[in-house]
Amino acid sequence: MPHETAVVLENLVKRFGDFVAVDNVSLQVARGEVFGFLGPNGAGKSTTIRILCGLLEPTSGKAVVDGFDVAMEPETVRAHLGYMSQKFSLYDDLTVEENLDFFSGIYGVPKQKREERKAFALKMSGIGEKRATMTSLLSGGWKQRLALGCAILHEPPVIFLDEPTSGVDPIARRAFWDLIYDLAHAGHTVFVSTHYMDEAEYCNRLALMYRGRVIALGAPADLKRDLKLPSMEEVFIQMVESEEARRT
Repeated sequence: MPHETAVVLENLVKRFGDFVAVDNVSLQVARGEVFGFLGPNGAGKSTTIRILCGLLEPTSGKAVVDGFDVAMEPETVRAHLGYMSQKFSLYDDLTVEENLDFFSGIYGVPKQKREERKAFALKMSGIGEKRATMTSLLSGGWKQRLALGCAILHEPPVIFLDEPTSGVDPIARRAFWDLIYDLAHAGHTVFVSTHYMDEAEYCNRLALMYRGRVIALGAPADLKRDLKLPSMEEVFIQMVESEEARRT
């Protein structure tokens, strides 16, 4: 039976020497939810995602993905998730199709299913017409689509997207969010970090992060209503000001 909750963080802490990158973060993400991590660069979003993906060990606290403890079962966790990093992690000297073939092998897609999964990734990402194109020749928007296609080849129930739209033009960003909705409607849980305030509106729920802490958590409409503010940008500014006042 699949777990109702896809991601659980309990009092998660990550220190690098004296620097606290993730400061006592607790939250839960429901299955099929589009959950956003919103905050400026250096807020702790990427560090948290890397812990959830089994790429970093937490200093303390607990992280669970798809029912598996990240610290205790990192290899099992990695088999149950897709991860798209800020830099897309593609091979520029391979074609679109060759990248998909390569990542099919890396993710352990059974040989008898590889053509089917590759066809799905090409169709889902809308990049089929460029399957023979060298990846180095693709625009940022097309590389973004290909990276997402590679990340879902093994049908992961949970997908982590770390600043996936950074440096991509607004039209390509909006199109990419359409792909995220398609994945969520198909039953995937999508956990996405961003520093674009307008993208907060696209999430079912989100956590506002600042200096390693979650300073607000909820649906965008609820956060705006509670603070009587018209935009998530204004919500974020007010929450940051409150956090700074609390620290002084």
